[in-house]
Amino acid sequence: MARELYTARLQRKECISDSAQCFHFEFVIDELESFPFNSGQFVSAVATDPNGKLQTRAYSIASAANSNRFELCVNRVEGGFFSNHLADLTDLPVGGTVQIHGPHGYFTLREPITDSILISTGTGIAPMRGFAQWLFPENGPDRSNGKDIWMVYGTRHETEIYYHEEFETLAARKPNFHYLPTLSRAGASWPGLRGYVQDHVARIVEERAAHLGLSLPVPPVDPAIPAAELHFDIHAYICGLNNMVAGVRERLSGYGWHRKQIIFERYD
Repeated sequence: MARELYTARLQRKECISDSAQCFHFEFVIDELESFPFNSGQFVSAVATDPNGKLQTRAYSIASAANSNRFELCVNRVEGGFFSNHLADLTDLPVGGTVQIHGPHGYFTLREPITDSILISTGTGIAPMRGFAQWLFPENGPDRSNGKDIWMVYGTRHETEIYYHEEFETLAARKPNFHYLPTLSRAGASWPGLRGYVQDHVARIVEERAAHLGLSLPVPPVDPAIPAAELHFDIHAYICGLNNMVAGVRERLSGYGWHRKQIIFERYD
């Protein structure tokens, strides 16, 4: 069955990191009154390359649902067709259009909302931004239910932290949102966390367990309990390159976490 294509009009484009050549895009689907999706889902963009071949690329939506709009966060890839097609003003100027289908995917927040650790690197921040906007809307009810939400975001250099001021502002506005950017190649002037996300996730898990009086690793889940009846008091959501995803999953499994507590999406 053919997927229905929509025409997305580019309303705004901004380079948010010169060093990483990362672009933020805001699109409107004029033919629809609303474009509903769950935060964390993705759209697939479709275009024909210079050789006449139809190309499709999947991009996580970097926003919460908002009328007939959606946003993307894309790194330009050297030699790559689609990222350059989107980034180049000659190919896609403001007002230009791209064909998309979706939304797709199951990388979504599990409900009821629990304490959650949002873990990402690079453009893996895109779905996390969608989660944060849905949980803590500027105009609307807080959906976090007072649960602690940690956002652990890793990259190499300070110039490659995307949406940094936005998340700092959110952390100042919401005391249960904890924003933890960490740099693996931090300069001497960087005042924040250093190292890899795995280590900071481990610290969160250990400190939370101590605060709740829990011992790690946690006891294994009774295998007789059907998967649909499993309930957890915390989840981890991971998005990034495979090595990071695998490293975090291994750390959490070592604490006795059940695989259904660990929701992940890889993009390499």
